[in-house]
Amino acid sequence: MPSRPTNTNAGGAINHLLDAAARPISRPLNWSWQRGFRFLFVIDAVVLFTTLVGINLARFGTTWPGYPLSRYLVGFTIATVLHLTINYFSGLYEREPRLGLRPWLPRVSLAMALGVAVDGLVAVLLDRYLMPRLNLGVLLVAGSVVLTSTRYLSRRLANRRRGPARVVLVGDAADREQARLALSRPDSTGIVVGETDSVASLLDAVSSTAATDVLLLDLTAFSAAFPEPITALDRLGIGFHQRVSAAETLMGLSTIGEVGGVPITRLKPHALAVHQVRLKRTIDLAFVIGAAPIWVPIVGLIALYGRVVAGAPVLYHQSRVGLNGVPFKLHKFRTMVRDAEAESGPRLSEADDVRVLRGARWLRRSRLDELPQLWNVITGDMSLVGPRPERPEFVAKISQQVPGYTRRHSVRPGITGLAQVKGRYETDAAHKLGYDLQYLVNWSVMLDLQLISRAVSAKL
Repeated sequence: MPSRPTNTNAGGAINHLLDAAARPISRPLNWSWQRGFRFLFVIDAVVLFTTLVGINLARFGTTWPGYPLSRYLVGFTIATVLHLTINYFSGLYEREPRLGLRPWLPRVSLAMALGVAVDGLVAVLLDRYLMPRLNLGVLLVAGSVVLTSTRYLSRRLANRRRGPARVVLVGDAADREQARLALSRPDSTGIVVGETDSVASLLDAVSSTAATDVLLLDLTAFSAAFPEPITALDRLGIGFHQRVSAAETLMGLSTIGEVGGVPITRLKPHALAVHQVRLKRTIDLAFVIGAAPIWVPIVGLIALYGRVVAGAPVLYHQSRVGLNGVPFKLHKFRTMVRDAEAESGPRLSEADDVRVLRGARWLRRSRLDELPQLWNVITGDMSLVGPRPERPEFVAKISQQVPGYTRRHSVRPGITGLAQVKGRYETDAAHKLGYDLQYLVNWSVMLDLQLISRAVSAKL
């Protein structure tokens, strides 16, 4: 029978789950895993280096031409480190979901292709190959095969150690019966340990069954599950999956797994995976620090100009809502009169706002008053690209009017973003949210670079 606890038990269920997650971890493997270590780091390093040596032995035997052995080994070591770095930022060390497993070969092959391209680029820049040139093509094929093999072996050992996924089904009786039959198949990677007909009783069902995964069968129940309990379950490492119908596929959903023949997709409260967040952060820092000789003098000149035109203080600090809804202090050059909101209270600026100082209007039009936010990027409060941060007073109001608005807080806010490039200042909040969510779903390094270049070119 489905569990039907009252909503008053939800808080207790969350606390019980959090207490269980906070208990001391006795096994060293679990301890190291939760802190980001992957044995695949070590295995991949050994396998890649051995593969590079093996390719040379197959081609040349024990006498390698042209260079001393030490030079070959140094080149192989550098190539191994480069490939491990690319593998990491390609997501090859992310925790796998226990349901809806995706094939490894396409992802590994793409990472290997990027690594081989970087090997070639290093040779062009340094005028020194990390390995004989013909070895690059062999490495692409051999590396893809061996790294895929290690991952399937790791997956098999992990599944044997952990056992099948313990699944709670959420949906009506007919849908649960179909899913129960599918998960009872011999080739299924999960077993049903609990059932409930509503999201309201889900946390108690998970707590009482020690479930590892939740399968949402009701295609209309997502709004009731987000942001809670999906966020609470994600913090505990419990997978949350949605059954997929033909409609979602026709609307463009491409990443679909399966369990027992049932098509599913994984739901996450955060927009980007851990490796994507770290890659985005790395690019932000590299860009800001690398361009410092350009923007630092500009900031200094504008500060002097602002001191003459607007007087002290030159900078204006304002509370904005950032990552995960946490407020932070945003910095910008002051372009309005002092205490501009002393009488009116918080309000949005207008096209011909009388509060804006005459000599500072061009700073607002050109967005140069936003340059101090590069310091927000350095401190980690902001990113170069992302949803623009709003003030807490406006967020509270918009969140009531626009469902799903807080989803934009799952990434760091940006100095510019898709809504700023595509939309206008007066664009409706719901439409801006559409742009923000489109950015979250389609994020890539190239998209960030494209938005940065368009934002800069629009101001030139």
